[in-house]
Order: sequence, then structure tokens, then C-alpha cells
Amino acid sequence: MARSDGANVKDHFTARAAHYDKSSNWCTDDAIAQRTWEIVGAEAHHRVLDVACGTGLVARVFKDRVAEIVGVDITPAMYAQAAPRLDRFVEGPGEALPFGDSSFDRVTCRQGTQFMDDAKAIGEMHRVLNSGGRACVINLCAYGPDDAEEYFEILRLRNPARRNFYLRQDLSRLFTDAGFDDVVVHDFVIEEDVDKWSDNKAIEESRREGIREVYRNASPAFAEKHAVAIEGGVIRDRMLFGFVTGVKR
Repeated sequence: MARSDGANVKDHFTARAAHYDKSSNWCTDDAIAQRTWEIVGAEAHHRVLDVACGTGLVARVFKDRVAEIVGVDITPAMYAQAAPRLDRFVEGPGEALPFGDSSFDRVTCRQGTQFMDDAKAIGEMHRVLNSGGRACVINLCAYGPDDAEEYFEILRLRNPARRNFYLRQDLSRLFTDAGFDDVVVHDFVIEEDVDKWSDNKAIEESRREGIREVYRNASPAFAEKHAVAIEGGVIRDRMLFGFVTGVKR
């Protein structure tokens, strides 16, 4: 699990808030939303917490299908978009969740722990879960050691606020170290138009060109694992999400 110092996360996402829902195919993709619902396994009587809820793109999966969906985030500008998708919002960091022990039946977090002290944040998710509760953390992952260096460089360029970069086994280890049982990592692959994906309204054009250059000069291993296709100047990548789940006993 590579790390970087990152930039100011709140400033970065304040800049991205108005555009966030359009910044990637996966943001609003119905298939990844349905997969999230299936893997989390929430029931109608459950209280669900979405950590780093952002604009509520994960919360919308649970809205009106569970007893309560609560969002927590450090960026009020993102919550302005999330309000219709939540029952309640609380401002606060993932590393110090502003909730008591054993407060929720399910906890989710998509693309959030990459910006945090992830071990501390996942420990907090374990703390606020009821006994028998399940957490699900979803992050972009490299497919393996062969593509990790190039992919992590792409992710650094696309998001200077990012602190953590993952392989599947990193996610599994974080959950095991936090005390979760029955830890499983599920794969989900989605195709992205790299130019659309890199246009997040919070980075300069030189970073976007750096991303394009990594794809243009991709190693055979990276190109194969990501099924990189370059046609008419359009670059496509089949990106891997790892859904890690664990149960609190």
C-alpha cells in the first residue's frame, strides 16, 4: 500500500463539489450501485452510516430502503448536493466518527479511505458498528504488482489529495487488523473514458496530460490488465474496484 503526503482534502473536494457527480462513469453507474446494495446486505430495519458521503452517491442506494441513512463528511459543499439522498448529515472526519459505540448496523465508505489515516478510519467503522454489523469499503485498486507503479502514478496525478493507494490485499489486511471477521474482497470492473475521468475541475491541465502520457507509454502488463484502448484520441481503461467487507463479532 503506497502512500503520499496528499494535499488539503477539504479544499480539493470543495473545488470538485458542483461537478463531482459527472466526474466519472462509476459515480452514477446503476450496476455499481446495485452491486453495493447486494454486497452490503442492508435490511429495512437497519441504520446505515455512509462515511465520507460526499454528494450522497452511495447513500442514494439506501435512501427509503432502510430505517435511516446517515452521512458524515468534512466538506459541507459536498453535503449541499447530498441532502436529498440522506436522512441525516453530520460534519466530521472518518478518523474520529462523531457517533457512539455500536450505533449502526451497516457502514459504507466508497473512495474515502484513500484520503484518510485509513487504519484509524476503519477502526472507527468497527467501533460504531453493532455486534453482527457489516462494513463495506470500496476503493479503486491496482490489479497487482505488474500495474501498480503506473496506476498509482495516474492516481497521484488525478488527485493530489490522495494519501493511500491499494492492492486488494491491502484492503483485506486493513479490515483484519481492525478486528473484522469474515473478511472478503469482491471485484467490480468498470470502463472509464480517461479524459472525462481526469477532468475533475480541481487539477491543472499539465496533470491531465501527464495521465495521458502514462497511458500512451503503458507497459504491456499495464495495457493488458487495464484493457487500455486508444482510438481517435480517446483513451479507455477498465478500472478495478475492490469491495472489502467484514463483520463485527
